[in-house]
Amino acid sequence: MMFHKNLIAGEWVSGDVSININPSNTDEVVGEYARASAGDMANAIAGAKAALPVWSRSPILERHGILKRTGEEILARREELGRLLAREEGKTLAEALGEVTRAAQIFDFFAGEVLRLSGEVLPSVRPDISVEITREPVGVVGIITPWNFPIAIPAWKIAPALAYGNTVVLKPADLVPGCAWALVDILHRAGAPAGVVNLVMGRGSVVGQTLLDSSDVDAITFTGSVGTGKRVALASVEHNRKFQLEMGGKNPFVVLDDADIAIAVEAAANSSFFSTGQRCTASSRLIVTEGIHDRFVEALTQRLTGLVVDDALKSGTHIGPVVDESQLHQDLDYIDIGRKEGATLAFGGARIERDTHGFYLQPALFTEATNDMRISREEIFGPVAAVIRVKDYDEALATANDTNFGLSSGIATTSLKFATHFKRNSEAGMVMVNLPTAGVDFHVPFGGRKRSSFGPREQGRYAAEFYTSVKTAYTSA
Repeated sequence: MMFHKNLIAGEWVSGDVSININPSNTDEVVGEYARASAGDMANAIAGAKAALPVWSRSPILERHGILKRTGEEILARREELGRLLAREEGKTLAEALGEVTRAAQIFDFFAGEVLRLSGEVLPSVRPDISVEITREPVGVVGIITPWNFPIAIPAWKIAPALAYGNTVVLKPADLVPGCAWALVDILHRAGAPAGVVNLVMGRGSVVGQTLLDSSDVDAITFTGSVGTGKRVALASVEHNRKFQLEMGGKNPFVVLDDADIAIAVEAAANSSFFSTGQRCTASSRLIVTEGIHDRFVEALTQRLTGLVVDDALKSGTHIGPVVDESQLHQDLDYIDIGRKEGATLAFGGARIERDTHGFYLQPALFTEATNDMRISREEIFGPVAAVIRVKDYDEALATANDTNFGLSSGIATTSLKFATHFKRNSEAGMVMVNLPTAGVDFHVPFGGRKRSSFGPREQGRYAAEFYTSVKTAYTSA
């Protein structure tokens, strides 16, 4: 079996062995990957710093070509990379193929952005003076990514960083190193110069902490838990560095009496349970007005009975396994908490067995939940959703906004009045009408409010706000 090494300052570097296990079949080893040391991370940061002066002033066609070739190879290897993703993370093959495609699209988009870099030339209020406003790279960017989107999230952080002339040090989630390694290998062979892209796999407590503690890291972009996000923020303030945080949500999906029930049920099922509920944009609070409540619950329960939970690679699987045993126990603990809080477990919630030993969990649907229960306040990050009954639209909106998070929200309604009001008054960074709360395009901004996000938006042209620094220069005639 191939041993996958870290890429540090242009060299493939060995380390302790980490075994990547398939959550659909825990007897299968996906691959062996190097775990880096704190010294390896320090060397990667030094390599990125050394490469920055040349790369930050590199010709735009060089950057364009590297990003373009990277996107093309990802797309050409879509089936192979999709299977790798499904095997190491557990999302279904169809979902994995979609994620790989998105990663390719992100690189293609930012390859184009390299050729669209622009600034402004303005007249000064003083005579015979001109003003130039330009964007320059931030510098060395530390990238910390989660396990739930093992190729898309590294792509949407690395691609803009390189497009705008930064060098990067990627620390992927220790649980899913395979896709990150494949992506960095593609970038390396696409022509990224030594030190421009560094891959440092390993434990957050070791290599992640070294990244946070380094004064040579100019910016850090992080996606993960609220607790770790706070640590990133505190460390970044200490070093006066730029930082960007995406930290999850407790997303509401509102169903009004006038909703098309088929659309509402499909959007709710997709939002709450697909990708095993392991999306920061997943809906775990289904806020339903009383006139449609019983019909909605009955229809959604019927929909859940038809969902197949099985091996991620099997044809016909709708929901794959939970990513690992620790996450499975967390999901089961919250299901137990929901019962003890007085919510009714209307469907599922049990660990199930399949042909292969894996972390399989029936999707769990609670009814008679209230918005002050823990299952309605805390991010579970699994296939668990709670239905909260409300009187009318006004109570639905108030309940939807009554959360510390504000990433994504949704509403099912046929009323233009309510749809328009919800879009304007929902306290979330992204709002969906008659659509799942999960699923956003690669060319538009991604991010939330409250405790979900901090800093500039990710993706699309808005990515420039984080990955560049604005310079204003004056010239006298």
